Amino acid sequence: MMACLVGSVSGGPIPITKNPCLWSQCLLSSRASTSIRNNNIAAVVRSICGYGSSSINTFKAKAMIREEPERRFPPQNQHGQPGKEYLMDPRPIFNNPDYKPTNKLKGKVALVTGGDSGIGRSVCYFFAKEGATVAFTYVKGVEDIDAKYTLEIINDAKISDAGDPIAIPTDVRYDKHCKKVVDEVVAKYGRIDVLVNNAAVQYNAYTLDDITEERLERIYRTNIFSHFFMTRHAVKHMKPGSSIINTTSVLGFSGSPKFIDYASTKGAIVNFTKSLAIFLIDKKIRVNGVAPGPIWTPLEAAALDDEDIASLGSQAPMNRAGQPFEVGLTYVFLASNDASYYTGTFLHPDGGLLDNNAIPRVNNNQNTENPQQK
Repeated sequence: MMACLVGSVSGGPIPITKNPCLWSQCLLSSRASTSIRNNNIAAVVRSICGYGSSSINTFKAKAMIREEPERRFPPQNQHGQPGKEYLMDPRPIFNNPDYKPTNKLKGKVALVTGGDSGIGRSVCYFFAKEGATVAFTYVKGVEDIDAKYTLEIINDAKISDAGDPIAIPTDVRYDKHCKKVVDEVVAKYGRIDVLVNNAAVQYNAYTLDDITEERLERIYRTNIFSHFFMTRHAVKHMKPGSSIINTTSVLGFSGSPKFIDYASTKGAIVNFTKSLAIFLIDKKIRVNGVAPGPIWTPLEAAALDDEDIASLGSQAPMNRAGQPFEVGLTYVFLASNDASYYTGTFLHPDGGLLDNNAIPRVNNNQNTENPQQK
């Protein structure tokens, strides 16, 4: 089977071919850092176990492990948003080879914004595995390579009864573009059953002066304006039983001194989701959200400085960053009939951060210099 990517750098369609070995490529790239981490932890625990009672030793071991400087991911920074998954080292893992689909979304049409990479790619993959026909958006000229690969992934994963997937280049910051996307999806498939608002950008804030008017408008337009625009056009083509899923963040509940503008948009998404859930309840359209914690995605690789990349996930009680595949299945649940009694609620794949009150608190007032400018 062949498919074509909608939009490319040259302006013409890009042919897509099959590639069955997706998991091994992603998994191999993540093994080295895992083995190093496990060896460090084992060494620390062995050095502590000779002192005092076992309970005290266990507590000390955990504390020292947390304080042990340990690089979780290699140095990298892409110097621009949106991030590119194909440049990341290691590559994020979007799928689980042991997953057994059960046609939870068979016959449904799903539209995913920002579906070319990271969590969006995983959502598209699992939706296709569960029988959905998938369309996703991406940023033309920046995310073409990631979009091409994700379209290939969906074609490999989809069931025979599903329609051919499409990748739509657009700028979701503007209402007219969101309307055009919805119109294209409806023209091809006839309706929309699941809308996933997932597109986002993120920036560090070393001082309040970093948050310029131009940057503030861009992040709000991308992260929350797009939710409003895409939703109001999509609901016109959604029937009772349809589902809207908004991607927020653990920072939308906790706030963050290092990501002030980003966290504020994610807080807006929380309130938008709860308000919209009640607004659409008479139409029998469910509205829920997913609030991930530290997940290894292009958003992190492009936004974080080297120090934060090195320690990504260390503040979570599970002491690691999550992978996109550990988040993608939450969207499958919320989109399916299994979640028929869920609306206005959030799922939290965050390694235990929010529920254990373990959100990192950064003394950012003294951090007034951007390390990338040194």
